[in-house]
Amino acid sequence: MCADSNKKPLVHFVGSIPLADTESVFRALCETTGQRLARVPDGETGIRKDWIRFLHEVIANSPAIELASDLPPFRWVQWDGKLVREIPRRRVKPGMMPKVDELKSGYADMAIESWALFDKMQKAGTIPAGVKFQICLPTPIAPTYNAMIPESRQKLLPALTQHFLDEVARIARELPNDRIAIQWDVCQEVLAWEGYYDPGPVDFRTETLDVLAKVGNGVPEGIDLGFHLCYGSPANEHILMPKDTGIMVEMINAMTPLIKRPIQFFHLPVPKDRTDDAYFEPLKNLKLGAGTDIYMGLVHHDDAEGNAARLAAAQRYARVDGIAMECGMGRDDPARLPAVLKAHMTTAETGPA
Repeated sequence: MCADSNKKPLVHFVGSIPLADTESVFRALCETTGQRLARVPDGETGIRKDWIRFLHEVIANSPAIELASDLPPFRWVQWDGKLVREIPRRRVKPGMMPKVDELKSGYADMAIESWALFDKMQKAGTIPAGVKFQICLPTPIAPTYNAMIPESRQKLLPALTQHFLDEVARIARELPNDRIAIQWDVCQEVLAWEGYYDPGPVDFRTETLDVLAKVGNGVPEGIDLGFHLCYGSPANEHILMPKDTGIMVEMINAMTPLIKRPIQFFHLPVPKDRTDDAYFEPLKNLKLGAGTDIYMGLVHHDDAEGNAARLAAAQRYARVDGIAMECGMGRDDPARLPAVLKAHMTTAETGPA
């Protein structure tokens, strides 16, 4: 779906929503923003509330993986020096390789379960006709960079990549392709390109492009495909503060020719204090495929003036097809959600007449 540049932007939700269950998420998002939605996520409730933390145990359950007890844990530190958490690091045991059937994330099961409710609510009219069910998935790289020692990343990635491709294949078999979308959440890769992680045996950019091409091409063409580029938000703040959109533009331009099917959208975050042209200027160098939309994560709580300023600045350098928040909202205060949803609609209304 490619939005006309003369139309007001769509509203996009990255994934997690601070509500107790999927039905509440569908109802809240559609009642407030349904007229501008192209896709709606299930809110990533339950074990996905903290995004991929549960995947560390999924990996640990492989017989080929052991705790690297002789090494200090990974320190998950954000831009201002705040320690978010320490994550025990693991390695692949000598002489072993993880197998695909040892990795059981449950993403396909969760998507299929949420789809049943989505379908019921759409048929009842609660979810507007034409809105697609958005399935948000972490890339295979996501859990490896924090939880594995650098030397073991490449030993785990083949099995983990195939696992996610198998999950997508099952989703594609069991759900109507023309009514769903898959969004890959690209976080650790962005941080790696920014120099956040210790290097491993394979160059970060080579590794990232290889995996993103595989998972992008693994989504059948009948399903909408999108990528959320992310600077992390484990404590509801970025892990790194982007200098500007330059790294994200570089990644998009490198990814696009490697993915041999249409890409429906990319989502890029915008920090609250960035209303300046310098942040958005690299957008003029975007090289998008036909039909690819750009969604800007520029909506912030209780900042209507800033939201409008960020949108205006972005529109000076690119066609903004949709607006969103920087990241998922799952760790935010639920009491703020009604105001945040209203802010999405107010911001969208500031777009072209």
